Amino acid sequence: MAKKSLSELLESTDHCIVAPCVYDCASMRAVEMVGFEAAMLSGGEVSIAMNGVIDYGFSNLTDIEWICSRITQTNAIPLAADIEDGFGGPLAVYRSTKRMIAAGAKALQLEDSGDMENSTSLLPREKYYEKVRAALAAMEGSDCFLIARTNADPETEMDEGCERMRAAVEMGAKMSTVVRISTMDHAKIVSEKVPGWKMFPDVRDINGKPGVTAEDIYPLGFNFLTMHYTLKAAMDGMLEHGIHNYAQQGCHYTCQKEDATKIMGMSATPLFDPHSYMELESRFGGDKKDFTIVGNAVEDFPEGFVRSKIDDRL
Repeated sequence: MAKKSLSELLESTDHCIVAPCVYDCASMRAVEMVGFEAAMLSGGEVSIAMNGVIDYGFSNLTDIEWICSRITQTNAIPLAADIEDGFGGPLAVYRSTKRMIAAGAKALQLEDSGDMENSTSLLPREKYYEKVRAALAAMEGSDCFLIARTNADPETEMDEGCERMRAAVEMGAKMSTVVRISTMDHAKIVSEKVPGWKMFPDVRDINGKPGVTAEDIYPLGFNFLTMHYTLKAAMDGMLEHGIHNYAQQGCHYTCQKEDATKIMGMSATPLFDPHSYMELESRFGGDKKDFTIVGNAVEDFPEGFVRSKIDDRL
């Protein structure tokens, strides 16, 4: 599991922590390798990657819990997780929170949507507050904290959204997010109305320029910023290679293409640092083995990327 909690990371940093959204162990590994300090488990991308369906309420707690546990047991950076509406009422939220903490999540994002099929339909305030209280009760004694989230429209419901987040922070949520904001003007309003740590969601380009920057929003109390790119990037790479390999009816393109890692061949195994696993095994007795794939040597971990200790990943 992660050796530093997200709370500890945020308390010790002097900058906004940028956390890409991930959906499995490979995407988390890629995020960790390039130097990001934390990540967010995306419910929408898990739905697509694990179940092959759009984010329309198809994923359940078991899906999210299972992949969360796999990710946190094999990576060294802390993971926050989106638990959507908590998968039910206050009792379900309490149970979901307990299970996600056991799965290694270091923060949980809980939204105030009334219906996954209409995610902009807000629950009545008190109904949402009941869920917030349930999540906070389940978190007592753990190193996991609550990210309260409102789906309020910042153009028409900013006051309502900010009031909900202010109340959630007052109850004990350590962080909040008005999840549909996208500009510095939005960020300034939220900063004025909502105390505590704040998450800026899905930083994106607006008219070809970043809507905000991490440096700009940090002084406003936004110390956590998320973004989506991993699943699109993975699909883009698979499609690029697939087009060529299909035309060749083989994997010559993949074997010969020099990619970002400078590793040739068809296997991603070197990126998962198999030689460190062999070093760990050798500590328990016996000679250090060479890791091979059906007798074929595997390249060393590529230079220029973060190589976290195996002790921090397992």
